[in-house]
Amino acid sequence: VQLVESGGGLVQPGGSLKLSCAVSGLTFSIYAMSWYRQAPGKARELVADITKDGGSTNYADSMKGRFTISRDNAKNTVYLQMNSLKPEDTAVYYCKAGYYNGRHEYIPYNYWGQGTQVTVSS
Repeated sequence: VQLVESGGGLVQPGGSLKLSCAVSGLTFSIYAMSWYRQAPGKARELVADITKDGGSTNYADSMKGRFTISRDNAKNTVYLQMNSLKPEDTAVYYCKAGYYNGRHEYIPYNYWGQGTQVTVSS
C-alpha cells in the first residue's frame, strides 16, 4: 500500500492550500479515507474523514467551516481543501485509509505515507 501526500507548503495566515493523496496498492473505492495531522510536540489528530462513496464527511471541531475533504474514486485520490489557515494549522498532514465501526467511529488502518508539511506563517 502506498499513500503519497502532496500540496503542502508555506502560506500566510488567512491563505489556502489544497492537499492531495494518491493511493495505490488497495481497492480505493471500498475504503473510508481521512486526513490526520501532527504538529511538533503534539499528538497526532484526526482532521477529517470521508465515506467510501464520498457521501458523508466528518471534521474536527476546529476545522469545521474551513476545511473540506473530498475524493475522486476514479483517480484513487483524496483531497483536503484548507481555507482561512491559521498558524496553529502548521503540521505534517497525512492521509489514511480506514473504516467505520458499529458506532460510526473512524478507525484507521496502519498504513502511513511520508506526509506533507504545511506551514502557516507571516
